[in-house]
Amino acid sequence: MWDAPTVQRLDGDRLHLQQGPIDVVLRAWGATSAVREAYEAVVTRFGAILPELAGELTELRRPIADRPLVETPVARRMVAACRPFAGLFVTPMAAVAGAVADELMETMVKAAPLDRAFVNDGGDIAIHLTEGETMDVAVAADFAHGAVPALNGRITLTERDGIGGIATSGAQGRSFSLGIADSVTVLARDAATADVAATLIANAVDIDDPLISRSPACELDPDSDLGERLVTTAVGPLAAPQIAAALDAGRARAEQFRRRGLIFDAALMLRGEARILGQTRSLREMKP
Repeated sequence: MWDAPTVQRLDGDRLHLQQGPIDVVLRAWGATSAVREAYEAVVTRFGAILPELAGELTELRRPIADRPLVETPVARRMVAACRPFAGLFVTPMAAVAGAVADELMETMVKAAPLDRAFVNDGGDIAIHLTEGETMDVAVAADFAHGAVPALNGRITLTERDGIGGIATSGAQGRSFSLGIADSVTVLARDAATADVAATLIANAVDIDDPLISRSPACELDPDSDLGERLVTTAVGPLAAPQIAAALDAGRARAEQFRRRGLIFDAALMLRGEARILGQTRSLREMKP
């Protein structure tokens, strides 16, 4: 059982919400009364999310191809986000952080008229922008020089971009990965879709090489939705051609998703090298 949700005011008029594995930082801009109403609404909604998800875990750990049956709002967002990717192995859990961010964003926007807002759930971010508003998002995705990622640059979003979600995944992240990417950052219409796409693109950044260590996910975490699938546990000193081959494989999947209209853009990082679709000005300006 989890402790009760914690709510903390941070500097810069940000709000920190935490319960169990859900750890969110958010901020809204607008009239003082509107921001207050949005924060009151999001705090109320937050306390119900983890119990709702816990009650549907069995279905949420099933492959999307098996048509999981869920009832609660965030769970439905997770399933809906994964459904377009059903040709690949994926479970709704691939969308959990992004779906929580989307749910909290919708709660705030419905509660009060906001100029702009973000909800950052462990690096998976929902964005709300109204006409004339912009938002700068820092991207730290380069692990070439250690366990703490270096800042690659900033993504500047406008309302005209239509981007409502940013997510990052990879073998260096907090979840298991089937691939070897240090990170894959995706821009999409919502955070749940970006979350799924980032996971699947990161899985595709891969090669078969003895320098890569893998273990069954269930041996590392008996509750993992990946079961006996091999997940990356360590990556040795890869040569430049190996890095290039892995990144090119991931880029091919990202480009496929872009052509299908599932994502706007993606940046893939491995050992200081990058592949960027470059469909948006913001990602074109990122530095590997």
